[in-house]
Amino acid sequence: QVQFVESGGGLVQPGGSLRLSCAASGSRSIFYVMGWYRQALGKQRELVASMGTGGMTNYRDSVKGRFTISRDNAKNTAYLQMNSLKPEDTAVYYCYGDLVSRTYWGQGTQVTVSS
Repeated sequence: QVQFVESGGGLVQPGGSLRLSCAASGSRSIFYVMGWYRQALGKQRELVASMGTGGMTNYRDSVKGRFTISRDNAKNTAYLQMNSLKPEDTAVYYCYGDLVSRTYWGQGTQVTVSS
């Protein structure tokens, strides 16, 4: 059974940094895309960043230059380094991974940016 375990969320002041981790277990296949969505209270879920096995990345415009996604394919683990955090980054962050058969999701981790 494939499971994603997220860690690294929390409360941080504006301008601060957090690093999210997402570790997948139970799959012998490498996820061809791994990344994060986020969902703020009362808003739709939105893509934050994604990365393919070949290293190609995709970021939403509002996080470009502040967030960096990376992954360790051998460990089926992805990371999201978030710098210069803003109050509008406050949301539940969900990691995901795509296999040919389906998409798998993590349980979500809360990120709160507030003074």
